[in-house]
Amino acid sequence: MLGGELEIRRLGFGAMRIVSDRGEGVRVVRRAVELGVNFIDTAAGYGSGHSERLVGRVVRESAETVHVATKIPPKNMQWPARAGVHAAEAFPAEWVVEQTQASLERLGLDTIDVQQFHVWSDEWVDQGDWLDAIEQLKRAGKIRAFGVSINDHQPANAVELVESGHVDTVQVIYNVFDQSPEDELFPAVEAANVGVIARVPFDEGSLTGRIRPDTEFPRGDFRNNYFAGDRRQQVWERAQAVAADSEVPVDELAEIALRFCVTHPAVSTAIPGMRTVRNVERNVASVERGPLRAEQLAALRPHRWVRSFYD
Repeated sequence: MLGGELEIRRLGFGAMRIVSDRGEGVRVVRRAVELGVNFIDTAAGYGSGHSERLVGRVVRESAETVHVATKIPPKNMQWPARAGVHAAEAFPAEWVVEQTQASLERLGLDTIDVQQFHVWSDEWVDQGDWLDAIEQLKRAGKIRAFGVSINDHQPANAVELVESGHVDTVQVIYNVFDQSPEDELFPAVEAANVGVIARVPFDEGSLTGRIRPDTEFPRGDFRNNYFAGDRRQQVWERAQAVAADSEVPVDELAEIALRFCVTHPAVSTAIPGMRTVRNVERNVASVERGPLRAEQLAALRPHRWVRSFYD
């Protein structure tokens, strides 16, 4: 369950990177829906709204029920949310309503299943009038559930919001390397019956075994910063260690990584980015193999990796 009422599968679709090849993007999303994926996460900021348009097209054409989540960018356009910034600068009520209507128009839908703030700071729980807008949108039937996408690697920065009762879902980075949501966030969401959307299950490719010391990324690709310095070498060594402890070849590591995410009972769905039909088919097959066994989880626990990014 997600948002208290949405019946969704353990594998969702992260639609951030389906904006570059429009024809292929439609084909990939359609294939996911054909294979039973019924939850798609997009955002107004993905391809300047193109991802929302593509997702809406596929959902409208589908005979199956597909739930859609999207995100409102902060009005001040600050990613991540910064300490000391008032909620009124990021998500004033009129902005929340205006951006929700714009997303509905791009999607071509009457209702957004999960409307999310694209950044969050727990300083905002009792600030501003954003909650008035959310309640207004729910009453009007414009949105079914409200969530936030938590700042990268800051899972505890939504615990107060979860405990406030104002939120239905949280989206957070969770994978074999970044297990930190288990410390504070997951106990809080389980106690409050809040849904969890787990993003970046493959750690931007680290946990697929495909990032090697000589891997190169296109100019302007954010991964040039994410894997800066000797990070590629570190990732390759750690991926091999995870594969060895999991007793699988390194090129089969992605299945273990994805199943790790959906095994935790707090996780409602995991949303890997899938840019090819082959990615979709492999990920669906992986999740269909079910949760990891206790001994498999135990083997992955020591691979938690506390890192600093973008130094």
